[in-house]
Amino acid sequence: MSGEVGFELHGSSDQAIDVYNTILAAGEPYGIRRLGGRAKMVNHVEACFPTPTVDYLPAMFGADERPFLESLLEQMPGFDEIVQTAGSWERTSLEDYARTPIEMGWGKNVKFDHDFIGRAALEAEAAAPRRTMVTLVWNAEDVADVYDSLLRKGDEPFEYMEMPRNLLGLTWVDKVMVGERLVGTATSRCYSYSFREMLSLATIDLDEATPGTAVEVVWGSPGKRQKRIRATVAPAPYKTDNRRADLTKVAPFVGAA
Repeated sequence: MSGEVGFELHGSSDQAIDVYNTILAAGEPYGIRRLGGRAKMVNHVEACFPTPTVDYLPAMFGADERPFLESLLEQMPGFDEIVQTAGSWERTSLEDYARTPIEMGWGKNVKFDHDFIGRAALEAEAAAPRRTMVTLVWNAEDVADVYDSLLRKGDEPFEYMEMPRNLLGLTWVDKVMVGERLVGTATSRCYSYSFREMLSLATIDLDEATPGTAVEVVWGSPGKRQKRIRATVAPAPYKTDNRRADLTKVAPFVGAA
């Protein structure tokens, strides 16, 4: 999910720690580093990997899916209680946080060569999509003003922006506006150290999805002081996708045997 070539190792769990430490030792000459739990989620934004309970909620909270949810809660008691929502986007039902594969940018993975629940609705949306996934680059001056407000005495500070991003399990959704018109929602706001920018994903109307389009993100929960933060639409993924790079053509690291 970093947008780079990656590997998964599968084996006996009783050997996991030894294998893990061996990899760290072998990678030390090449600069291998462990990544923090919150820093790793920045990759999901840079490489555009929308994440359940962060960018959307799975379609399990509607009346039609109640049997499935009840079965899940038998295995994972309290799952529905740990799901938390926040942000300037005002909704009352958890169903409102569901998204379609088309909105998430996963249309290329949808196949209509078999029957499945919701096929007719998804076929209609695929033929005439309304929204898509983009990256938003937040205006640096506006973001700095949010942090500066914490140190201005006498004024109510703007809502704090967790760094580098919020924890998992919090579906933080903010309104994306063009003038007074709601055109989408922003999720997964994060600080990218690589790009030195505040970024987010956004599900946005197609008419506003062209890179370079200027929008505003409403920062601050309802009832709190809010600020309109200028943002610019950018492609998703934001970084170059290197997941299919040919490793046989990669120059060996200096010092490699």
